[in-house]
Amino acid sequence: MFFDPVYWLVIGIGLLLGFWAQARVKGTFAKYSRMPVRSGVTGAQVAEAILRARGIRDVRIVPVAGELTDHYDPRRKVLRLSQPVYGARSMAAAGVAAHEVGHAIQHAEGYWPLRFRSAWVPVANIGSGLSYVVIILALLLGGTATALGQSLAVAGVALFATTTVFTLVTLPVEFDASKRALATLEQSGLIARDELDGARRVLNAAALTYVAAFVTSLLTLLYWAWRLGLLGGGRRD
Repeated sequence: MFFDPVYWLVIGIGLLLGFWAQARVKGTFAKYSRMPVRSGVTGAQVAEAILRARGIRDVRIVPVAGELTDHYDPRRKVLRLSQPVYGARSMAAAGVAAHEVGHAIQHAEGYWPLRFRSAWVPVANIGSGLSYVVIILALLLGGTATALGQSLAVAGVALFATTTVFTLVTLPVEFDASKRALATLEQSGLIARDELDGARRVLNAAALTYVAAFVTSLLTLLYWAWRLGLLGGGRRD
């Protein structure tokens, strides 16, 4: 497989998509991190105000090291905001903080894609860890050219598909959180309407990383299905 140009084409596309998406989100975040909101609220204050307005009082807001490491932990009900968001008073900080609160609201309301994604995490972890081992064994046995190779090929692709399913279900979870964030910011008056554009651009750029992850995973899944002979009579040599 390491000498297969199709393999390197798929890997190359995935890397380019990932680099492009990361560059967009980092550049957009940096730009709007330099634009303060006139209300002077920090990211943590935005998060606290939205949670309080929605009647959610059992979620803690804590700072976390790093940049763009913001996330909501549904198991511990902890909203972790990175250093450039927690105490920052920028359009970018307001957008990111509101987005993460969107996940807390999803959790409180039992939003089913979030529940599915949380339950799917251990499945995807197991699939990711075992898939390449099984796929390599299937390749060594000739893929669909042998009965055992075909069984391993199906198992390997199925295991890898668990990660593709995870990246797929992540899309509605993240898009919905951003939609909730922008609507809440507009309704709350925490930032002015003309400042919403900065928050929107940051969240749209962040969404590209999830789209890139799904496309990369899907292309890789299709490659392995083809390479093992399960799709379109792929090469078995």
